[in-house]
Amino acid sequence: MSFLRRSPVPVAFACLWLLLAPHPLVAADAPRTYTNTLTPILAPKPLLADHPEWVEPIRETNRWEAPPIVLDPDADLHVRAWRWSYNARGIIEMNNHLRARQTAIIMVHPWGIDDGQGWNTPEPAGVADFCTPEKNHLAARHTRGVIDPFLKAQRGRVGAVLYSLPGECDPIRRKLYRSFTQNPGADERKAGAAELDAKLRGFNYRGQPLVSTLTLSREQPVADYFRQFPGLDANRYNNPDFWKLPIPVTRDVTLHPDDVVIYDAEGYPALRAFLRANGIRHVLLTGYATDMCFARTCAGYENLAKDFNTFLVGDATLATFPAHVTPRFATSAHIAFASLNQLVTQISWIKYEPARK
Repeated sequence: MSFLRRSPVPVAFACLWLLLAPHPLVAADAPRTYTNTLTPILAPKPLLADHPEWVEPIRETNRWEAPPIVLDPDADLHVRAWRWSYNARGIIEMNNHLRARQTAIIMVHPWGIDDGQGWNTPEPAGVADFCTPEKNHLAARHTRGVIDPFLKAQRGRVGAVLYSLPGECDPIRRKLYRSFTQNPGADERKAGAAELDAKLRGFNYRGQPLVSTLTLSREQPVADYFRQFPGLDANRYNNPDFWKLPIPVTRDVTLHPDDVVIYDAEGYPALRAFLRANGIRHVLLTGYATDMCFARTCAGYENLAKDFNTFLVGDATLATFPAHVTPRFATSAHIAFASLNQLVTQISWIKYEPARK
């Protein structure tokens, strides 16, 4: 303990003092009895209604108010949230009170695809991120208009802002972004940016055309058809080594030098250790895609919710949306399903107020 290393008093006396004196960590870890009182909310307004272009509002009217779950002393970040319960026959809402410095905002998979950095969807039939250039550009508008302003508003208040990306901390991105083990200087970042540009623009983004003939059996032609021509093939049509390229953070977010990049290949234990070492207890989760990476990659909520008080920012995420021109219905459906076992918030419900002394 740092107290023991610095203190001039004898070690035995210091240990006795630590045992007898009130200690904030002991108080914080002591369990409390939570009274699960559900009070009906009369005439509730739709949830996730601030950005209907991106997420279809949730209009369930059977709604309950419950006591706060997170109650940090000296809280300065107030996060209202909700979840769905079949057993309670409705949506349960509660206010939560967090310490901002013990809170991280994580953006899952802000891929810099088709954004001018040189990493492009392969033509004529390749797929990446939201799987077509048009859908990627649409998601970029959401990043610029919704997520980036949220990050700007909270940066400097919360304890950390992080982005997760596929792959390992390769030599190029190690120079370009802060990672768990390194924070490059301005000259190193400049060199990394030049190397990234050369690497991405030097790649051949022409892949195979769509398969032109298929072999179908008499008994199972449908299975044969989809086996040879699936709805999503992210390898055959992308050109070899496409997925080995260093995926950049999208230009549609304002990257700060202290923001940290998480690399999926390093694994969740490394992320957990980094967050804990930096005093993080709460996570506000944003990013893409609600139905896949947002849930199940290294920084997805299925991992984070086991160790941190995790809140899904429901209007700061988009689901993939095959066969639709808008992501709003898919996003709403996947957020609602996640709310069975996760707390969901929205940007307008996250309010910073300095703690009163």
